[in-house]
Amino acid sequence: MGHMTLKDLAAKLGISASTVSRALHDHPDISDSTKKLVVKAAEKYGYQPNPIAQSLKKQSSKIIGVIVPEIRHNFFATVISGIEEVAYEAGYIIMVCQSNETLNREIMVTKALAANRVAGIIMAISLETTSNEHMRSVMRQGIPLVQFDRVVDELDTGKVVIDDFRAAYRMTSHLIDRGYKRIGFLAGREGISMNRLRFNGYLQALKNHNIPFYPELNINIGGCRGSNGRAGAEEYIKIDNPPDAVLCINDPVAVGAFCRFREAGWSIPEDVALAGFSGSPESALIEPALSSVAQPAFEMGKTAVSLLLKQLKDKNNFHPETITLETELLIRGSSYKENM
Repeated sequence: MGHMTLKDLAAKLGISASTVSRALHDHPDISDSTKKLVVKAAEKYGYQPNPIAQSLKKQSSKIIGVIVPEIRHNFFATVISGIEEVAYEAGYIIMVCQSNETLNREIMVTKALAANRVAGIIMAISLETTSNEHMRSVMRQGIPLVQFDRVVDELDTGKVVIDDFRAAYRMTSHLIDRGYKRIGFLAGREGISMNRLRFNGYLQALKNHNIPFYPELNINIGGCRGSNGRAGAEEYIKIDNPPDAVLCINDPVAVGAFCRFREAGWSIPEDVALAGFSGSPESALIEPALSSVAQPAFEMGKTAVSLLLKQLKDKNNFHPETITLETELLIRGSSYKENM
């Protein structure tokens, strides 16, 4: 016969389905003799309770929801692998959703995961995320929330980040040490804390080294994709006094800018030096290879899920912590010319 249901088992025993269910859950109202009878019959007929129905009754599941802006970003794909490794070891599976860098979709998937009673949610916000009511709602429902990489500072959740300010400061200082004087910044989107921190790190490095800041070289390209990088490079090509180096908000933007500069006949790093963020594989494939800030993506995923599991274990005494992971500068050909 097919899958044995609770009703089938009850019919075989001639007792109500609710009695069978209570007997299997060791309910105090049911006599020991009935419990023994039901358990024996369940074994004999191979009845197995439906784990999903059970988890709905228990109001928790063994599923962790993960929300990322884009899966195709190597950085996020690697974070997901890190999350999965630790989650799997702990007996959880993960369900991955992408917001596609839009707030609307982020709200939709957050609500869907919460409605499906996931055990917890790990997320990096989209570039459009300026309101966080959907995240507060998850927290009010008692679903643990951990943020990584791009976070909403004011929300009291576990967070796993890098020191964006310090990383941008170090990369900008590297460009200055190499003799670059007109250093541009291709920003993702204002209002995002990651963007603000990287920009402030860049600004502080210029200040500390007495290098002027040129507002026209700070271009807000409104996104973090290759196409945004191309658009940024396009702006630089048009101006009279272009930058001699550009710090980009991330690697895809830097690679997009690289391609556009190349098409315009500029050579890198002679005409313009480039640096990115995340140390993605594609950064090593272009020629010359791209200087970048290596972010510990796998480690970030493992750390985020560890914070979540810790919170699940001890919901009452949990105090959200922020863990800051180390980054390293990958200095390569795109920013390295002999000191002028």
